[in-house]
Amino acid sequence: VQLQASGGGLVQPGGSLRLSCAASGSILGINAMDWYRQAPGKQRELVAVISSGGSTNYADSVKGRFTISRDNAKKMVYLQMNSLKPEDTAVYYCKMGVYTTPWNEVDYWGQGTLVTVSS
Repeated sequence: VQLQASGGGLVQPGGSLRLSCAASGSILGINAMDWYRQAPGKQRELVAVISSGGSTNYADSVKGRFTISRDNAKKMVYLQMNSLKPEDTAVYYCKMGVYTTPWNEVDYWGQGTLVTVSS
């Protein structure tokens, strides 16, 4: 199983970006899909999570600005980021709880995509 994240880049404050993460490999199903981020010199933090049923939760710092969504058929998760601030600058990682057998869920991580918010 591999996760491939994309969509990062340089954006001005107030701008928008959409991150994508695609899973591939021998996958029977996917439980929760998450986005994390890690800013320079800081610990990795949870940004947003979407359950298999579509319920979502967000870090307080991104509520109202970021939206997580998923496409189960495509095995993808997205993060729409609006009203970006310099403090959103970080490497963003996707994580998925993947079933490779009916009884075994394993967490897989994407490689990270850099988001830089700067004028």
